[in-house]
Amino acid sequence: MKPAAPARSFSTWLLMAALAALVAASFAALPLKWSEFFTSDAARSLREFLAGFAPPELAPAFLRKTALATLETLSMSALGTLLAVAGGLALALPAAGRFGAVPRAIARVLQNILRSIPELVWASMLLVAAGLGPFAGCMALAAHTSGVLGRLFAEALENAEPLPEATLRTNGASAMAAFLYATLPQALPQMLSYTLYRWENNIRAAAVLGVVGAGGLGQMLKYHLSLFQMPAAATVIIAMLLLVALVDALSFALRRALTH
Repeated sequence: MKPAAPARSFSTWLLMAALAALVAASFAALPLKWSEFFTSDAARSLREFLAGFAPPELAPAFLRKTALATLETLSMSALGTLLAVAGGLALALPAAGRFGAVPRAIARVLQNILRSIPELVWASMLLVAAGLGPFAGCMALAAHTSGVLGRLFAEALENAEPLPEATLRTNGASAMAAFLYATLPQALPQMLSYTLYRWENNIRAAAVLGVVGAGGLGQMLKYHLSLFQMPAAATVIIAMLLLVALVDALSFALRRALTH
């Protein structure tokens, strides 16, 4: 006999009704003109716009320049993620309650501040201090991702089974040794998976950060689009797609290897 489904509480129904009302209010408040997407003028304009990208620019000198920008974007994302891992770990330990209630609250607030500010806003602020170039983009990625990874790492540490660490402490191991040998190995695969996933996101973010002057493919794309050099912009877009696809495939393979 199939068991009966659990009854939903009043708060659950209230939350669902509030979400439905929010969605309905969003559609009512926004002047969405759906019909304009399907007119013949819109189709013709889109066709003419896309035709300007073909064929892409394939001159050897431009391809070399695009390859260097691709490496710059890849390096920016990798270094930004690596710095974020260090910052995330520094925030995760107190946020997981390892040093008491007050450090936990402070670390949680810092995590919220760092991850609530988007990468583009971080880059815009850091460009004022550091000037144009990939350094500001790298630090923007590190700042935002530190907040994200710090929160995820803290949850992974909190969800680890506490009994092995308690057993080591009971048998005379120091707090640091018990953490390194009992709790960290449990959380490490999940933390590595989170890191790889955030690296995927940072590749996309690094490609966009160049739009505000942080270097890499994004800066090239903004330059050529502003001059209406569509074939050159098409080559940059293709390089972005290939880079994202490559990193996604590599990250997926590494995450599968970690979980099997």
